[in-house]
Amino acid sequence: MTPSFSLPIDFDELTVEDVSRHFGRRRAVTRVTFRAARGTIVGLLGPNGAGKSTMLSMLATLLRPSSGRILYGPHESTAQGALLRGSIGVLGHDLFLYPELTAQENLEFFAGLYALHEPAAAAAAALDRAGLADRAADPVSSFSRGMRQRVALERALIHGPRLLLLDEPFTGLDDASAAGLVARLLALRDSGAIIVAATHDLDLAEGLFDRVVFLRDGRMAAAADRPEALRSMYRDVMTPAREAPVSSRAEG
Repeated sequence: MTPSFSLPIDFDELTVEDVSRHFGRRRAVTRVTFRAARGTIVGLLGPNGAGKSTMLSMLATLLRPSSGRILYGPHESTAQGALLRGSIGVLGHDLFLYPELTAQENLEFFAGLYALHEPAAAAAAALDRAGLADRAADPVSSFSRGMRQRVALERALIHGPRLLLLDEPFTGLDDASAAGLVARLLALRDSGAIIVAATHDLDLAEGLFDRVVFLRDGRMAAAADRPEALRSMYRDVMTPAREAPVSSRAEG
């Protein structure tokens, strides 16, 4: 008997409403709000410990908000998390690749998990997009970090997700690979994907984002549409305002 699979839920907008996440007494994210329509790339920017990875985990439905809500179209993550995951792709610090398997075998495996009709063809097409078709039969353990990153991106995209979540996607990429990633993300945006990326590499991200959300100590410090001079804006947002010097009292 052929197994039945529930179709993933599609959506046109991601909405984060007043979302907080606490771990005991530690507040990792506090009252964050933003929206992203299809065909949009949102950047989550902030120093280590600002709450970026926690925010991405909540968007991936892997963590529940302590308060507030996350909507995928009209669907709330706490109610429809399992079905929503079929429309979400995630690339994090852990690439989730099996080093002893070949690149083709890795992508075939994940294509099978998403019940694609022709996993071998889907894997081959993904490797071609990644520029790694000639390395399809090589074990991933023989790949450089940048090559593994490219395979992992295809793993995250193998099922054609509506929402793509990226945590430091430029890690380990040389200039050419980073430029290729930017081009790929722009093409995905133009095809209607919603992309949320956390990165500290502001130079590579310059001109990539349609909207940026600055996080500091788990809170929204600022937000901007189509920001220019991203590094300068980041510096201004993240540098605490200096206290005005106290004037000396006049001697009487």
